[in-house]
Amino acid sequence: MTKLIRPQTVKLIARLLNPLTESNLIMVPEYREIIAQLKYLSTHGEPLPVVVPKMINQSEAADMLGISLSNFKKLEAEGAFPFKRRMVGSAVRYRNTDVLRYMFMDEAE
Repeated sequence: MTKLIRPQTVKLIARLLNPLTESNLIMVPEYREIIAQLKYLSTHGEPLPVVVPKMINQSEAADMLGISLSNFKKLEAEGAFPFKRRMVGSAVRYRNTDVLRYMFMDEAE
């Protein structure tokens, strides 16, 4: 596997694009998608796989993040995650794509 983009390059691109985001030339979701794709490409040598969007519960979100459910709930209560909970009836759900973006964005910013 050949890595054509170094992680340092991704950080540089993130810094260069940030002013464009602040001036609304690039929308924030677009910026996040660009950086997430570049970060994954730099570490895996290929673009992010296509993920079918679905709603996941707290336990599934914690598993994706590699933390315990109790730690996930504590961190969420502290506002540590940028993704928002969604209520489906009385059940708490999250978008799996939001969790993935968070996982791939945290080091690039």
